[in-house]
Amino acid sequence: MFKNKALVRLTFLGSIIAWLTLLFSDITVLFSNLQGLQPDVPLWLPRMMLAAYIICLYYYYKFRIELDDSLNFTDLLWKVFATGLITTVVSLIFRLLVFMLGNTSLATNVVFGDFICQINLALLVNFLIASRASWKRLILYQKSKWLIRTWGFFEFILFAVLLYDSAGIKFSETVSTTMNLVIGVLVLALSANMRWVAYLNFKQKWTSLLLLLLTFFYLAYFFYTVERSTEIIAKESTAFLDYRNQLFIIVLASFIIIYGIFSFLVILFNLPTSSVFEQKLEEVVNFQRISQSIQTEQDEESVYNILLESSVSSVFADAAWLEITGAANDRKMFTYRMTEQESKNIREHLEKNNIKGVLDSGTEKTKNLSKHLASMKGSRFRSLLAFPIVVKEENIGILALLKELPEGFNKEMTRIVSTFANQAGISIENFRLMEEAFQNARYKEELKIAKTVQQSLLPTKLEQDKDFEISAFSASADEVGGDYYDTLRINDHMVALIIADVSGKGTTAAFHMSQMKGIFHSLAQQHLDPKEFMQRANQALVYCLERGSFISASYFIIDSTEKKIRYSRAGHCPVLYLRSGSRESYYLKDKGAALGMVRSKDYCNYVEANEFSYAPGDTMVLYTDGITEAKDSKGEEFGNERLAGALNEVAGATAKEIEDHIIKKLYEFTGTKNINDDYTSMTVKFHG
Repeated sequence: MFKNKALVRLTFLGSIIAWLTLLFSDITVLFSNLQGLQPDVPLWLPRMMLAAYIICLYYYYKFRIELDDSLNFTDLLWKVFATGLITTVVSLIFRLLVFMLGNTSLATNVVFGDFICQINLALLVNFLIASRASWKRLILYQKSKWLIRTWGFFEFILFAVLLYDSAGIKFSETVSTTMNLVIGVLVLALSANMRWVAYLNFKQKWTSLLLLLLTFFYLAYFFYTVERSTEIIAKESTAFLDYRNQLFIIVLASFIIIYGIFSFLVILFNLPTSSVFEQKLEEVVNFQRISQSIQTEQDEESVYNILLESSVSSVFADAAWLEITGAANDRKMFTYRMTEQESKNIREHLEKNNIKGVLDSGTEKTKNLSKHLASMKGSRFRSLLAFPIVVKEENIGILALLKELPEGFNKEMTRIVSTFANQAGISIENFRLMEEAFQNARYKEELKIAKTVQQSLLPTKLEQDKDFEISAFSASADEVGGDYYDTLRINDHMVALIIADVSGKGTTAAFHMSQMKGIFHSLAQQHLDPKEFMQRANQALVYCLERGSFISASYFIIDSTEKKIRYSRAGHCPVLYLRSGSRESYYLKDKGAALGMVRSKDYCNYVEANEFSYAPGDTMVLYTDGITEAKDSKGEEFGNERLAGALNEVAGATAKEIEDHIIKKLYEFTGTKNINDDYTSMTVKFHG
């Protein structure tokens, strides 16, 4: 980058020095001739300085325009327009100066006229050289071997003509006619290359037409101005640099005009088809999106082959390879018009020169590695474009396109193939997602079975008594939960209740839930004390639960004869109780470790039994943590206070009404029917 800037400045400075020398020498020759004196400078010096000026401008615009890859088609035309505008403005300033001088002696002086003429000639040459650089970029778009050779021959002819002009050699009529014929054929052959026009959209074509018209205007103005100045000077003397004797300027101007006319006409006639090409580009861009919704019957390998063939045909590549890395680091190689050994040689060359890019998975971006092939010996390829194949943000492969020509790829080609590569990545991802979908289907089937098991474990009918009524509610999350509740009549005046929450979800939770149900029905019928019930349940579950799993539970025995409730809590949520007499609700917070957490006989030290009396109108609410930990949109939990508040609002209602009211308040709080954890509650209403 720094080197290019330095060369730009150097060539610009060289052009200024060459023109100043040209101006001084030409005026000196003219003045000496008018005075009848022998000039102090050689007569050939002005011609040589003009050639030096042209060569400096040639390399100046080569660095400014030809080697600037950031310029698109309209940018190139804007460069021509901007150069023409600046040179025209400068010319008009000097023209205004001449006008202001009027018929003064300075204005009519031949030497001063030569000074103005050489300024306009320099501006004309500058504009022609800038236009030549832009025209070259347009002509060599999607270049071929034939086109490169034709352009190279044309530039060789121009250089030869420039040398003959600087030497002052006059061609014979036969040579001149032959040269004009050859140059004319070359100009027409080059002017037929208008592939870039097809890539302009409607707006860009109108902009290009306007810029080309302005280019013609600038050329007409300069030739008129220079021609007029030249004729005035020629009446007094012929000892000056006359552009009409410079075949190089005539040939270059003819080329600029002819290609400009061809471009103008082609763009004008292509205006009706602009929308068609824009539609095609849009189809390519949408190819990736469409692929996400299309289901094919092909496998991954067919996608790789389609990607390789499409990419090669779209950019006219001479060869290509596609390398895919599998899950077990196994590699699949697909090649087109090349061998695996050739691809291996290119890789080794890049690695040897420590060139980072897509081929070594050093980046996930498309890389143009063409310049690095220039130093590779024994290879027929000189252009290389590499694309990563990305699936789920992971680079799984590399697509490499090659051409035998240097700098054979442009931005449009890169964009199209990049879209194909992205589409291929999505298609491959779809195939892999289908495989995952089959596995998920099996998993969902297991969940369905587990949910069926879970629902079958919950009682369809609860025990009732003249002293109390029981109502229960249970709602499972999307996945199978592990909430369990049940009732069992021990004898005529005793009923056992249990509510439990199994850790985990899915089939494992359903399995542990079935174990809890078996333990409950087995031990409850033995009329055990609640504490002993928990001890035996823990002992049984220790052999069933894997480490890290546990079951929280609360076990109750309601004795309608003594009007008492005996219970024990094993790490479960505290019971919410409402006294009808005082209208006061409170939580029964007793110690107790969850079943399966203590895997020894010491569990008896971590659980206790309690009892209290109930009265008519009292209410007891059992629940799992899914209710109190339910969150609203702000992340705030329903909590114990809201649960107690909901109970207090309907203290005198039936068990079913109390339960419905609490669940209604819960859903109103969360604002959604979608739940993250199971909602389970049992409401006991005492009558007397």
